[in-house]
Parts: sequence; C-alpha cells; structure tokens
Amino acid sequence: MLILVFTPAFGAISDATGLVNRFDIETGGQIFEITTTANFDVDEVEFDKDQKQITLYIFSSLEKNLGELIIPQKLLSGNFTFYLNDQLFEPKINSNKKISFITLNFTGSGDNKLDVIATNYLEDLDKVDESGNQENVTGNETPPSENGGCLIATATFGSELSPQVQQLRELRDNELLQTQSGSDFMSAFNNFYYSFSPQVADLERENPLFRETVKISITPLLFSLSILNSVDMNSEIEVLGYGISIILLNIGMYFVTPALIIVRLSKR
Repeated sequence: MLILVFTPAFGAISDATGLVNRFDIETGGQIFEITTTANFDVDEVEFDKDQKQITLYIFSSLEKNLGELIIPQKLLSGNFTFYLNDQLFEPKINSNKKISFITLNFTGSGDNKLDVIATNYLEDLDKVDESGNQENVTGNETPPSENGGCLIATATFGSELSPQVQQLRELRDNELLQTQSGSDFMSAFNNFYYSFSPQVADLERENPLFRETVKISITPLLFSLSILNSVDMNSEIEVLGYGISIILLNIGMYFVTPALIIVRLSKR
C-alpha cells in the first residue's frame, strides 16, 4: 500500500473561521490541488491511491466545526464514503463535472481525523500532457464554492442548511460562477469578504444580541439578492447589468436613504 503525505501548499491563518489550506497531491503524472476552508486547521493530508482515499488530520480549538472541502473530480470521483475518527460520517456533497464540494459540520475540539474514500481514481483524465510533463489540476476551475462559505449568514441563521444560506449558495453557484465576469467578481469579493467575516461570525456566536443586529442589517441585502434568483442571467452583459443594479440598490438602501433621513431631521 502506497501512502503519500503532503503538507499545505498555502495557508491563510485566521483566529477561528475562514482558514484556507491548499494541498498539492502528485499522482499519475499529474498534480492535483484539494482545498479546505474551515474554522479548523488541517495539519496534514495523506493520499492512498490504492485505496482511493484521502485522510485529513484536523486540529480545532472550537467545539462546533464547519468547513468546506473541494476535491477535483479527475483525482477522486464516483460514490464517496466518509469516516470521522473511524466512525461513519455523512456530510453534504455537491458535485459538477470539475469538482466535488463537501460541506463538513461536526463537533469536537482537539485532534480529529477525516477519511474520504471514493470509488473512482483518475477517472476520465483527459488532461494528459503527451510530452510527459506534469500538469497542475486544481479544484478551482469552476467551483460551486469560490474558496469559501457564507460565514456571516451561517452564523446569523444558525446553520449552513438554512434557507437564507442556501439562497446565497444557489445564486453564487448557479448564476455568478457560470460566467467569467461573475467568477471575477466572486474572486475579488472573497478577498474582501474573508478579511473581516471570520471575526464577525465569531462575535455573532458569542453575542446573541449582536447576531440579531446583524440579522436585521442583512435582511434588506438578502431580499435584494433574491431578485437575481428569479431572473435569467445567460450572458456576461446580463450579469454585469443585474449586478450593477443590485449594487446601486443596496447603496441606496444602506447609505443614501439613511443620509437623506439624517439631513431631513437635522433641518427640523
């Protein structure tokens, strides 16, 4: 049995949530990248090509753990079986032609071990370089999740399975990430969003009053975004048009309207 061990290719350290790790797995003449985004750290990854298995060694300082795992379909695919600390584990899985996107939600601080076992290995690999050179195949080509989850919404509504969080995921996965301009926007947005969302999500979990304040604050935003789920965005122009309209709408709700009210009250 051959076991390959890899250390993180990249880690963006956060105090609690939003920790991103990327691991390069070299096998079959290819280099595959798997990505985790979570409120726990992944210290090490082992890959066993004979068992079609990835093992993640996790350390968490929190009791409640939430994360996302992205695995390229060209590395492992088919039916997945999961074991958390050698016990059968059933996370939520979404897949497309490029990747498998796995949502991890479990309890237990300290050291944890996650085994991911697939039925297919290097299935339908069509990116073989005839010159024999290795090619880097990542999980970020058309991901259902662009490197992370809805941390603030999940903390606000209590679960990543809540309707509000699912609405955001569906908008991101089914609309924005289907176009180049939408993908570019999500990439830029994530760089900004993950600079502060881990701290906000942690504060929400610690302070119920703050959580309710955030819930009231983001409700107009969620309502405006729900409009995009009821329109067809089949082209780059439509994505840009609707996107700019929603941005202007939210600027009006959150900034212009309060400013006008303050000005009017100050004149009385």
